[in-house]
Amino acid sequence: MQIVAVDIGGTHARFALAEVDGGKVITLGEAVTLKTAEHASFQLAWQEFERLNGAALPPAAAIAVAGPVGGDVIRFTNNPWIIRPALIPEKLGAERYVVVNDFAAVAHAVAQAHADHFIHVCGPDTALPAQGAISVVGPGTGLGVALLLRQAHGYHVQPTEGGHIDYAPLDSIEDQILARLRKRYRRVSVERVVAGPGIVDIYETLAAIEDRPVPQRDDKALWGAGMDGSDPLAAAAVDRFCLSLGSVAGDLALAHGSQALVLAGGLGFRIRDTLVTSGFADRFRAKGRFDALMAAMPVKLITHPQPGLFGAAAAFAQSARD
Repeated sequence: MQIVAVDIGGTHARFALAEVDGGKVITLGEAVTLKTAEHASFQLAWQEFERLNGAALPPAAAIAVAGPVGGDVIRFTNNPWIIRPALIPEKLGAERYVVVNDFAAVAHAVAQAHADHFIHVCGPDTALPAQGAISVVGPGTGLGVALLLRQAHGYHVQPTEGGHIDYAPLDSIEDQILARLRKRYRRVSVERVVAGPGIVDIYETLAAIEDRPVPQRDDKALWGAGMDGSDPLAAAAVDRFCLSLGSVAGDLALAHGSQALVLAGGLGFRIRDTLVTSGFADRFRAKGRFDALMAAMPVKLITHPQPGLFGAAAAFAQSARD
């Protein structure tokens, strides 16, 4: 059957038509990206996609949203839209629908994406296991974490708030990063460090260690300067980010009892080459008595161009099959 797949974030809403059958995504059409600021509501953005499509949309929707999906009203942190799931059939004409958290959608994408949409990061260069637990971790504006459980006759996605576990420094530099963050937050979670904005505190901590005055720069500027090598201190901050991400990813995989881990998100893709040459792998497996267990765990990065849309469609397909 044909459905409308939607991936809604703070700045953009992406739409595509998808074909699903037998619990799987068969095809995903070309994505259309609309700016949320240019549409007064989700319904109006839906209608704009329908206009651009040039034909009536199918009466089925798979919607991934950046935020919690429980309750009668879904609100967005960075845009004024609201969604009332109970009114989706009336407002959108979608008689069947699924609404999932955006990172849960990414985990669905991991479950159904072809092997060609993954690249190897570290550990044994083997395929993701056909059965068992797979941790899915995505550094972005925050740190998304989900657990994918593959079973003999399907799979289950468990969204989590793993990005909010406590940050645990492993050396004197990370002690100083924590001390800096503790001046602003009584409790420091891992996403304060291993999400995109965390590069600012890492950078400014390294500058303080070097006793070097630096101008205030936002995270986007620092990521750019760190990745292109134009600022050696920013490059050192990127390396330190990769170390901390390795530690956190390993902790999550160990806690989940996983057989593999998949990195996701635009930031993960952007730093993919740096991850491979950084200390990420050493930190990922540095778990004391469980070093050998962690060293035997494959770590991949998903490269699907639209994991949110594909994952939303996959969530609908699984729901329809069930």
